[in-house]
Amino acid sequence: MTREELIKERRAQPWRAELRKASPNKERITAPRTPMPTLGLEERLSSFHHEVALGYTAELAMEEARRCLDCPSPGCVSGCPVGIHIPSFIKLIERGEFVDALGIIRETSSLPAVCGRVCPQEKQCESQCIYTLSLKKPAVSIGNLERFVADYERLHPEEAKPLAPPMPPNGLRVAVIGSGPAGISFATDMAKWGYEVTVYEGAEELGGVLRYGIPEFVLPNSIIEHELAKLRQLGVHLVTSTYVGQDVTVQQLQEEGFAGIFVATGAGVPNFMHVPGEDLKGIHSASDYLARLNMMSPEEIDEEKLRYAGKRVAIIGAGNTAIDAVRSALRLGAAEVMIVYRRSREEMPARAEELHHAEEEGTRFLTLHNPIAYLADASGHVRSMRLQQMQLGEPDASGRRSPQPIEGAIVELEVDEVIVSIGYSASPLVPQSLPELSVSRSGTIVVDEEQRSSIPTIYAGGDIVRGPATVILAMGDGRRAATAMHRSLTGRTELGALV
Repeated sequence: MTREELIKERRAQPWRAELRKASPNKERITAPRTPMPTLGLEERLSSFHHEVALGYTAELAMEEARRCLDCPSPGCVSGCPVGIHIPSFIKLIERGEFVDALGIIRETSSLPAVCGRVCPQEKQCESQCIYTLSLKKPAVSIGNLERFVADYERLHPEEAKPLAPPMPPNGLRVAVIGSGPAGISFATDMAKWGYEVTVYEGAEELGGVLRYGIPEFVLPNSIIEHELAKLRQLGVHLVTSTYVGQDVTVQQLQEEGFAGIFVATGAGVPNFMHVPGEDLKGIHSASDYLARLNMMSPEEIDEEKLRYAGKRVAIIGAGNTAIDAVRSALRLGAAEVMIVYRRSREEMPARAEELHHAEEEGTRFLTLHNPIAYLADASGHVRSMRLQQMQLGEPDASGRRSPQPIEGAIVELEVDEVIVSIGYSASPLVPQSLPELSVSRSGTIVVDEEQRSSIPTIYAGGDIVRGPATVILAMGDGRRAATAMHRSLTGRTELGALV
């Protein structure tokens, strides 16, 4: 059965038809989008561990679910990189069957609580909602509803249903290099289909960018642990503190009998602008800055707050990582925190919710400015930055208007700390250890439409293929690679596979 056939079959269920009749569309479309409750400003800025978005209550979730029109050809499903049957889970929420709603999501997504928090739904599933495309109204809050049902199961373990048992073991072993979203997604599908799966992670803790790159006030570690527990329940072997390409080679994995390998090592090498003074003390990459804060104890955070008191901090860039960095600096008590971005506010790639929270919390947005030099004090620490004022010209290759310098328009601002967040390059360890592996000029692994590399038994996905992208796109790569590898090794395609 195809995905479209399954969507049609589920929509035709008698209870779904009755639900549609109970509230005509004319009534549903008049309801406003249900806002997400958030923590008060003073309390959120006092701690790194208080999640800002509080989540829907059951009443709020059911209220928002009633807005869904249960479209016969739901564009939202097409807009989801992992193919969640979105109206099917939302209609179960409207009916009050929250655990069953989560079951629909888990058919195709291994990280619902994570995706509900960090995915840019406004650019993906919600951008294809009929409210957005035809009614010109705010889309159904798909991400908030996904988060709600995932949190509901975690908070009500007595109602949780056991995971569907995996297929009988098929005698095949596969290895996953990297435990971020792409690796987790791939490992989940392969374990369900009867493979013996081993995940290798170079860091001490599992989760990749989820663990080390996103602050707890956005994505608590407890949420990551809850999702990783599902992997353990499926029997996946998890090996940490082991870098493939350094501590163990790919050739050794192959010699140990792994029939297939999925590379999901991410884009962990920060980019810099290579402007004068960028090597001064007090200038860091956002990835190092966030990873260090995420690993700090409460006592170490308190010491860091003493160091940051009264400081002026600039973050260069306006993606999600930059916004995470700026909001972290605010929680450390910096006197002034600013985003420096060479385009306008409209071109900022960060999630709309994150930009809104950053502004609420006191971020200054210095748009149409670009650093051209950093100046030092007598001790070699950054004291100021020179900024070139910019104007927007014609769209570049990405479709965004290209920033152009305004001749002679240069300003200087005093700063005490600079965090550079202008993108990342592919982690080179695995590609460098495999000379026969085809890589792009930027170091990413070249794959075909099934995520297969130039070495037939090696697949890859996520940022090591795409460059820096989103959690949900990485998960889609993982599911696509699992489907293709499973088909290659067994000739089978399972129901629910990403095809």
